[in-house]
Amino acid sequence: MSARKSGLQKEVLALYRRALRMVRTKPALTQPSFLLFVRYNFHTQASSISPRDIAAIEHLLRRGRRQLEMYEQPSVRDCQISQAMSDWEQSRHGSRTTSQ
Repeated sequence: MSARKSGLQKEVLALYRRALRMVRTKPALTQPSFLLFVRYNFHTQASSISPRDIAAIEHLLRRGRRQLEMYEQPSVRDCQISQAMSDWEQSRHGSRTTSQ
């Protein structure tokens, strides 16, 4: 049985689900880039702050919502992937294959 989620946890998960839905609205060729962008940003932001730092989480939620609103616009058709994002993805795939 999983523990009940706080209101803030529910907001973060709702934002993540909304971001994943946004990825599906983008052209098929750019969806992997958008997906990597979303996953990388959520992971790095989550690991950079304490789960008890409510003010920082609320700030990141506001910033994430504003950024997502921008990316949800139909005129945005691609996103830039940094080398750090590519390296992060490679390290995740590498660790996943060695642990299986």
